[in-house]
Amino acid sequence: MFIGCGTAIVTPFQQDQSLDEPTLRALVQRQIRQGIDFLVPCGTTGESPTLTHQEHLRVVEITLEEAKGKVPVIGGAGGYNTAEVIALSKELEAMGVDGLLSVTPYYNRPTQEGLYQHYAAIAAAVKTPIVIYSVAGRTGVNVEPATLKRLAAIDNIVAVKEASGNISQMAKVVQEVPDSFHVLSGDDAITIPLTALGGKGIISVVSNQIPGEMTELARKAREGDYAGARALQRQWLPVMDANFVESNPIPVKYLMAKMGLLQPVWRLPMCPPLAVTMAKLDAIWEEFLASKN
Repeated sequence: MFIGCGTAIVTPFQQDQSLDEPTLRALVQRQIRQGIDFLVPCGTTGESPTLTHQEHLRVVEITLEEAKGKVPVIGGAGGYNTAEVIALSKELEAMGVDGLLSVTPYYNRPTQEGLYQHYAAIAAAVKTPIVIYSVAGRTGVNVEPATLKRLAAIDNIVAVKEASGNISQMAKVVQEVPDSFHVLSGDDAITIPLTALGGKGIISVVSNQIPGEMTELARKAREGDYAGARALQRQWLPVMDANFVESNPIPVKYLMAKMGLLQPVWRLPMCPPLAVTMAKLDAIWEEFLASKN
């Protein structure tokens, strides 16, 4: 189910900061139309920390309505309070999500045993497949390969979004977990090497802008067409890199606004990019994205 390219979809807002439901529906439709493998609403790219509880549920609900079973939907369900994460996971499960993406608890920085107990408790409370999201650069805690090996033994913990950026660690993760446990890249630019090591795909940021191209890159890598995958990587690496010149999702939403896909609105503490960044992003848009829709 969670193989290939999945989009960590942005959450569009109107100028008054309210949820832009028509635009969200259009974004989901565009993703499906261009062949995305699965969708991930309400992750960090979707500014989930700034969504109210009801908004969180509504974004997932709209995504499910538009997906209509055409592609799997993995709802974001992470946090640093295990009881709250379990409660949210149950609500999303009742809505019919195909999976749950659960980022590691941030700020309180649990031990490896604490991480194991956290995810084991979530898995015991729901039947829905769970994707662990390990991104130490944002959360301050790393899920080590030995811990993932333990967690992979739990039936409904089925995958990890590995965003450490550490190729050596990714190799160890793939080595430790069974082949049925899917290792997904959390960094667009590392999709090819992780796939070569045995990974199964990517939960992508750049696919907000180029869903068809990123899905094709992931497919070619899985099929062993590394020359074709590398050609796409060379073509789109400048856009992948541009999406992180400031904190995600500031650049990706700015470029999507230039593409006419949404309004350039963020919720604090996310804010518009600096003028110098805008100039860099404008150049990226003009060279790579001006013809996309």
